[in-house]
This record gives sequence, structure tokens and C-alpha cells, in this order.
Amino acid sequence: MTAYENRYWWSADGLRLHYRDYPGDAARTPLLCLPGLTRNARDYHALAAAQAGERRVIAVDFRGRGESAYAKDPMTYAPLTYVQDVEALLDELAVERFAAVGTSLGGIVTMLLAGTSAHRLAGALLNDVGPEIEAAGLSRIRGYVGRGSAYPTWMHAARAVAEAQGEVYPDWGVEDWLQMAKRLHRLNSAGRIVLDYDMKIAEPFRVPGNEAGPDMWRALEGLRGVPVLVVRGERSDVLGAGTAARMAAELGDAELATVPGVGHAPTLSEPALEAPIRRWLARVG
Repeated sequence: MTAYENRYWWSADGLRLHYRDYPGDAARTPLLCLPGLTRNARDYHALAAAQAGERRVIAVDFRGRGESAYAKDPMTYAPLTYVQDVEALLDELAVERFAAVGTSLGGIVTMLLAGTSAHRLAGALLNDVGPEIEAAGLSRIRGYVGRGSAYPTWMHAARAVAEAQGEVYPDWGVEDWLQMAKRLHRLNSAGRIVLDYDMKIAEPFRVPGNEAGPDMWRALEGLRGVPVLVVRGERSDVLGAGTAARMAAELGDAELATVPGVGHAPTLSEPALEAPIRRWLARVG
């Protein structure tokens, strides 16, 4: 089993936030892993395991997710606040250079970090997200985020996840869905299995425009000159094929990798991504 330490830092507004710290070669640029809207650091365990101690991996729980504290003001569940939280962590750890891996919301935060922390950013992997979000994907996400459910067993939770996301991962089996359920949920004090995030993260997300930030194409420009891997699920309803192609073209030093048969978002463990991720890491150095 891949070893890691659970560690914590404090936000500017007094929240105790959590990250997983997987050890690796201090001479190599560490990976800073930023999860999606309703997701957490557990999503990146397989990616960290693939590094096998060769590269440090810092996997963050954004405020309101996983082991991080819930915000007192739900309107702070916004990308610019997450950027401030991450910058506080980088300052505390004295990280001079890092490569970001951002899935969905984490990719938006990565693009914003390219503007505020460009001197630190050595590369970026943008997983199924870009400066423009497809209307169908936004509508689908707004339809489920913040709607809690409780299940008596992990198998019940897995079946519910499979029903909701079967079109995203059409080739998955029972074990895949069980693993996904355990990444998404936690056991509460009443012995029920519930989603592992603050339901109030939905409040600002439902306000049009709050799902991203300012001009995200301009934010993307901050990634010019560093190695970028743009990952897109072939069936994605969040990152359109045209947007992904434009991203790769405008950045110049970017590779576009499409995962066949997968929607939003790839897990980054797909065989089709092994070679592209390996090439990207080699370029990061």
C-alpha cells in the first residue's frame, strides 16, 4: 500500500484544511493535485501510487470536502478562494516549484494559479476542463450537486453511483463502482454512508458565472511556456472537443490526449493516459 501522511494547514479565514502528503524525491518537481467540485484527495491515490515514491505528491481537500473544515460562509466556496487557500499551503510548505494536476474544478483553480503563482508553476495537467464549460455539463452538475443521500451499505452506495454515472464509465464493473463509492462517500456518526462534502458548496455554484472565474481564456494564457497536458474524455459533456483543440493550439507547448469511451471526468488511471502522462512528467522534469 502506498504510504502517505495526513497533514493540515490553515486558511486566511481560520479553517483547518487537509492534504495527503506522499513522499518522493526532493530533487524532482512535486505534483500538486486539485480535485473536482464534489471530490477529494482520495481521487489521486492511484496517481500517487504510480509515482512509487519517485515524486512527491500533495493531494488537497478543498474547503468543505473530505477532512477539510466546512466554511462558515458558503459563498467562499468559489475558485478564487480555493486559489488563496492553495497559495497559503504552498507558502507554508515553502514550495518553490510545482506541477499542478487539476480535475474539473481543480483545473479551473490551476488556470487561476497560472496568473497568481506563475513563478512557481512548472507544468499543468488539465483534466476534462477548459476556459469554456459546455452548457449540458453545467446543467447536469447543477442538477445533482448539493443533493445528499444516505445508504445502509457500500453496495447500495455503489449501485447509486453506477446508476448516476453509468454513461460516464460504461465499461466499469461492480468493483470499479465500489471503489468510486468509497472515494465519494464517508461513514457518518449514525452508521450511514453519505457524500463526503458540505451540501452548501452548491449555493455559489448555482449562481451563473460563479462556476469559474473571470476571463478564463486569459487565465489559460498564464500556462504558455510550461509543459501542459490537456486530457479530455471522449464522451465529456463539460469539455467540448473544439474547446480542447483550441486550448492545445493556443498554448503551443501542449499535448491533447483523448480517453476513448469515457465521459466527465477521466480517472487518470486509464491505459490510454499512461504514455501521455509519462511524457508530460518527463517534460516537467
